Amino acid sequence: MKRGKTYRNAREKADRNVEMTIDDALTTLDSFPKAKFDETIDCAVRLNVNPRHADQMVRGTVVLPNGTGKTVRVLVITRGPKEQEAIDAGADMVGADEYLPKIKEGWTDVDVIIATPDMMGELGKLGRILGPRGLMPNPKVGTVTMDIAKAVQEAKAGRIEYRVDKSGIVHAPVGKRSFGPEKLGENVRALFKELQRARPAAVKGIYVQSFFISATMTPSLRVEVSSLN
Repeated sequence: MKRGKTYRNAREKADRNVEMTIDDALTTLDSFPKAKFDETIDCAVRLNVNPRHADQMVRGTVVLPNGTGKTVRVLVITRGPKEQEAIDAGADMVGADEYLPKIKEGWTDVDVIIATPDMMGELGKLGRILGPRGLMPNPKVGTVTMDIAKAVQEAKAGRIEYRVDKSGIVHAPVGKRSFGPEKLGENVRALFKELQRARPAAVKGIYVQSFFISATMTPSLRVEVSSLN
């Protein structure tokens, strides 16, 4: 693949095969030429797990202390008194009879869908639409709950969902480049702490095999795992 001049100039500043502390990595990342937009910072973490085994699936959510830098549009699917609770908590859209037909027709102009358990019978029929877009509510990640206020507030505050892919890698956004090294460092460490907490009991030996960080338009940098503790 032929890379642009900006990317090549950034590559000259760091060797992705050399490990550096998270603080050094974020400082180096900050020194790379900037794009014309506020780039997203992403982490790629290779875990010593086999996702084909149910007892080694790593999945969950974490609220980043400094948020994601993204405005999150939250839809709450519910009926009755929980509707007012969702509105008071700051949900952008609330209801069931209005939104379920729209979703059935293919509408998915939302970032997070939260639902009360009683609505899953109707939402389950829309899995072919919501599933591929990662919008299907799931109790494992806190989007199927009776505590609507907490779920909405966490989604708005910068909660991200992570899930190991079939290669054993977790990809997760941890903020925007404009955050600066200090705030990004806090977010990265929060993600790492959550991944450690989610370590499957069946995993033996080294759990986190490698940790890389990059911005949307920059090369990736290899982070020394011990510096994340």
